[in-house]
Formats: sequence, structure tokens, C-alpha cells
Amino acid sequence: MTGTLDTAGTTTRTCAAHSTAGPDPRRWSGLAVLVLGVLLVVVDATVLVLAIPSITESLAPSSTALLWIGDSYSFVLAGLLVSMGALSDRIGRKRLLLIGAAAFGAASLLAAYAPSPGWLIAARALLGVAGATIMPSTLSLIRALFPDARERARAIGIWGAAATAGAAAGPLVGGVLLEHFWWGSVFLLNLPIIALLLVLGGWLLPESKDPKPGRWDVLSVLCSMTGLIALVYAITEAAAHGVAHWQVPVAAVLGVLGLWLFVRRQLRLANPLLDVRLFADRRFTAAVLGALIAVFGLAGVVFFMSQYLQLVREFSPLKAGLAELPAFIGAAVASVLTARLTRAAGARAALAGGMAVLGLSLGALGLLQQDTSYLLLAVVFLAVGAAEGLVYTLSADLVLTAAPPAKAGAASAVSETAYELGTALGIALFGSVLTAVYPGGVGTPPGVDAATAAKAHESLGAAVAVAKHLPGEAGQALVTAAREAFVRGMGLAAVLGAVLVLLGAGLAWRLLRRI
Repeated sequence: MTGTLDTAGTTTRTCAAHSTAGPDPRRWSGLAVLVLGVLLVVVDATVLVLAIPSITESLAPSSTALLWIGDSYSFVLAGLLVSMGALSDRIGRKRLLLIGAAAFGAASLLAAYAPSPGWLIAARALLGVAGATIMPSTLSLIRALFPDARERARAIGIWGAAATAGAAAGPLVGGVLLEHFWWGSVFLLNLPIIALLLVLGGWLLPESKDPKPGRWDVLSVLCSMTGLIALVYAITEAAAHGVAHWQVPVAAVLGVLGLWLFVRRQLRLANPLLDVRLFADRRFTAAVLGALIAVFGLAGVVFFMSQYLQLVREFSPLKAGLAELPAFIGAAVASVLTARLTRAAGARAALAGGMAVLGLSLGALGLLQQDTSYLLLAVVFLAVGAAEGLVYTLSADLVLTAAPPAKAGAASAVSETAYELGTALGIALFGSVLTAVYPGGVGTPPGVDAATAAKAHESLGAAVAVAKHLPGEAGQALVTAAREAFVRGMGLAAVLGAVLVLLGAGLAWRLLRRI
């Protein structure tokens, strides 16, 4: 075995066979294919946000269904990533990537033509299943393509730029499509990308898997899925019905029990689905927690920013997408520069510093009003995108370099699980804050009867739709009250997110001491 120095300044090990065989001459072309894969998954996670008002008008979902439309994709993705990452180590990362891409295309068609909220939620869940087979393979195949640590860091920077910038660009892409087509078009966008991925992936990507993987432990898979999905379900239901609702404590207990059994079983298996001992490495733990907390604070607020821009500021979908463009630019630039910044400042300062910037930026969103200058919004979007790009890319690199090469799929899945679980939890928790504040803020404005006000309490989109059928003054009073309540709830959620991310920055700083 030979030691190599990664971007974090820490020593990692690569197989001597890799160094003597030489790098794959098609590795950069292969990386371009992997970028297509990650773009497919991350753009789909955010492209829908600008379509929420259109979906509200077309399918009339309840506030709970609206949360599930946004959450079901990340919810299922988070629950399956560890299992699918371990499966990719066993049957081949390239094979699972191509199978997942084909399934993603089929689920995209189902989502595009969904006739009801329930259908759309189910289709989004199927997209999550397919996405879970793609994401771990894209990152773990980088390990196979780039045995040299310095080249691998550069490749992960490009991969991270695609992941974070793709997520930031999702609203812009959605805005362009919604300007000319119906909301289902945001899913049909996946089809040409999938066609390219299947053709080029089969040609350019090498197969890679664990040479001695052991069996795929079904009981571990069930414990992992049960624990993660039940835990997110508990938080989502708490957002809709409060913690007193009987399903919330039952799901929470089931989630904790499932995860406890999963960890206990992994410690006993000779070939575990996930080697939980990896968390003994402080780099690994700090990276996973950093990704989880950063995305947790970001996701919920960003999910509601599209509604703020369109329903409060009255931007068109295209204009709203363009308004969020600074986040895309910040994420792309920061991800590419992560390796250089980490070499200069060290992993500890880079990760904790990026999270601190993200936390302060989210805090600034807590000051938003209905007439806040766009210049302030642009600066905040730029800072949020740059911080998220840095944290996500560095976290992925730390996770990958801390794990043995044979377990790259499972380790990559942990990083992606943190990201997707943070997204689902963020939308659920901050959705609960908004759900708690919004109805009371709307109240029953003058000239609006109680039944109409109750419909307006479902969501801001519902209030705007209801107001169109009211007389002039009454409709305007309802829209004004709904917008004020929405901005107040979103601001409170942003401040809560800022506090959580800043606490996470302190935790990352502590975990990475003397590293």
C-alpha cells in the first residue's frame, strides 16, 4: 500500500495495483458521464420548486400534500441510499447506475402526467428509488477512475460543482420551462439526459465493485429503510398534525428502534452493509454531520423562497429562476475552488467557515420583507450558494478519502444520505414552523367569511387562488394578510435554520481539531 495526500492534508491509502496500472485514459470523459448522472438527480430535487404555485392551481393539494410533493423524493432517496450504495459495491457500480437511469426515465413519465396530488407524490417517491441507485455510484466510480489523490480531489470538485450548481440551477431551468409549458414539462427534461447517460455510460465507464463484498444482508436493508423513513415520517406528520397526533410518537419510536437495530447488526456482521466503525474517524463524522446540518438549515428555507418570489413578489416563473441565479454561480465557483481553498486553509477552517457563512446568510433571510431590495437578495443567494458548494464538495471528499476503496459505494451513500435526509428534514421541520405561524397570521380579514378563510389557511397559493373569486377589497385584504403571514413564518424558519447551522459549524470545528 502507498500513502497519498488528499486535499484536506490527511493521509489516505490507495492500492498499489492502481498506481502501477496507471490512470484510465478515458477518466475525464467518464467523469463527464458521471456529471450527467448527478445532474439528473439533483436538478430533479429542485426543479419542482418554482412549479409549486402551478401545481397548487392545477391539482389543488392540501398543505400536507404540498409538503409531501416536495419531500417524498428526498424522503425515499434518503431511506434507500445506504442500501443501494452497498448493493452497488456488490453487483457493480456501473451496472446499478445504468439500471437506475432507465428506472428514472420511467418514473419521470409518470410524474409528468400525474392527474392528482397522490399520483404525483407516488411518482416522486419512485423517482427517489431510482435516484438512490444513481447517486452513490456516481461518487464511488470517481474513486475507481481517479486513484491519484490530487486528481481525485479535482474530479470531486467538478462533481461537487455539478451537484450544488445543478441544485441551484434547478429553479432557473424550471422557470424557463414554466414560461412556455405546463408544470409536467420539468420532468420530461430528464429524458434526453437519461438517453445520453445510458449510451455514453455503457461505453465510457469502467465496472467497479468490492472484490469480496459478502452477502447483501436483507435484514440490515429493512432496518435501515424502516429507521430512516419512519423518522422522517414522524417529523413530517408533526408538521401537519402536531406531536400529540398518535402517529408521530409511534413513527418516531419505530425510527429510532430501526436505526438502533441497524447499527447493532452492522457491528456484529463480518461484512456489514455499512461499516459504522467509519464514524470513529473524526473526518468522516464531521463531514457527514456537516453535510446533514448545512442542508437541513438550507433546504426548508429555499423550498419556500420560490413561493416568496412568485406569490409575494409576483415574479413570473422565469424571473424567479433568474433571481436565484447568483446561488448557481456561487455554488459552481466555490465547488471548483474547494480543493485549493482547503489546501490553503485546512479542512477544519474550510468546513467550519463555510457552514458559518451559510448560517449567517440564512439569518439574513430572516430579515426579508415584502419589499426587500433585490440587491440584498442577490448577495444572500450568492453567499448561500458559495457556502453550500464548499461544504458539500469538501464533505464528499472527506467521506470518500476516509473510507477503504472497496467500500467506496457504501461510504458515498452515507454522504448522500446526509444530504438527502437533511433536505427532507429541513422541508418537514421548517414547513411545520410555517404551518404553525401562517394560519394565525391570515386570520379572517374583513369581508371574508370563515369558510373562505379556512381554505386560504391551507397555503399561500390557496389564498391567492381564493382571493381571485372575492370582491376587490375583500380579495386584496386576504392576499395582503396571507403574504404578511407567509413572510413572517418564513423569516422565523430562516432564523431557526441559521442557529442550527451555526451550532453545526461549532461542532465541525471541534471534531476536526488537530486534523
